Amino acid sequence: MVLVLLGTQNNSFHRLLEKIEQLLQKGTIKEEVMVQAGYTKYESQNMKIFDFIPKEELEKLQEKASFVITHGGVGSILLSLKKDKKVIAVPRLHEYKEHVNDHQKEIVELFNEKGYIIGIQKVDELEQAIQKIKQFQPKKYQQNNEKMLKIIEDFIDKI
Repeated sequence: MVLVLLGTQNNSFHRLLEKIEQLLQKGTIKEEVMVQAGYTKYESQNMKIFDFIPKEELEKLQEKASFVITHGGVGSILLSLKKDKKVIAVPRLHEYKEHVNDHQKEIVELFNEKGYIIGIQKVDELEQAIQKIKQFQPKKYQQNNEKMLKIIEDFIDKI
């Protein structure tokens, strides 16, 4: 099962779900897809979509998932890494009115550079990322990584 996390922003992230739908129809994604969509309203015959579920249920889905596709929110990325999941992250972008600014681009880039995730900047890169995910060996995220926390906190303070 693939878990998709769109976070809790009150803006839609249709672009990502449309690309996942295409990849399901193409056969690139062969597993069941579960989506925590938040405020994104999307109809699909190929994905199981829910708005919000309790944290405990979400954590159970994370544990079952073979990998996670997520928006570029720090919380969604960190929760998945703490569950030792392989993660593909895609930033929500201001130009599509998916977020108030483009800070998720930098977050995704930072985690990607550190080797924790496969970070992509465009939904069109998702197919390649999915093809890489099985061989991807993420660097183990360390919860006590003070340097990473400091970088994230400094970045958030700039926003």
